[in-house]
Amino acid sequence: MTDPKIIVAIDSSNQEQALNIIDQLDSELCMIKIGSVNFNSLGNLCINKAFEKGFKIFLDLKLHDIPNTVKESILGLKHYPISMLTIHTSGGLDMMRAAVEGVEGTNIKIFGVTALTSLSDSDSERIFRRDIRSQVNSLLDLAEEGGIDGVVCSPQELELLSKRKSLLSITPGIRLKNLQDDQKRVMTPKEAVELGADYIVVGRPITSSENISKSLNEIYLSIQ
Repeated sequence: MTDPKIIVAIDSSNQEQALNIIDQLDSELCMIKIGSVNFNSLGNLCINKAFEKGFKIFLDLKLHDIPNTVKESILGLKHYPISMLTIHTSGGLDMMRAAVEGVEGTNIKIFGVTALTSLSDSDSERIFRRDIRSQVNSLLDLAEEGGIDGVVCSPQELELLSKRKSLLSITPGIRLKNLQDDQKRVMTPKEAVELGADYIVVGRPITSSENISKSLNEIYLSIQ
């Protein structure tokens, strides 16, 4: 059975709220993303709950440190029932290779974050001295050389992945409409999948919905 394309982000630090969201989701339609807000507040509680309900789990901690520290961190995380884990590609080749070493003997896939979806071109010019596309393209080169499984990139950079068959893609910044929030490089679920996204991360359009189950089902049907 192939993995669901939809990954629902559980970003709540409130235990009751987070568990309630998980209870309303369907493991046949989506995976679960546990990010730093949830993990730092509640530890492995939601990981265990999601796993018990049959979900595949994406642990999104965006590790970024010296190679040995990243590897040791992963050695401490890989006993959790997770399928995917994130690092920052900007940590460099040695760090990415250390991350790959850290998951040896498991089925955990390492994904490298390229440029956060909250960044605009002007942000990128100030931080990296080049536009977003140039920055992401350079990091894709590093990701391929570093031997990681895939990358996290916005929908706008999916085109750059089309010739890089060794890399899977996780695409955040998924919106049903422009909410004018902290995500600047966004796209609808259908558009992102049509551009080749292997997985799409959906948070607030599902988790803030009055009917979480219905919203998940509607997005699932829209990308079939």
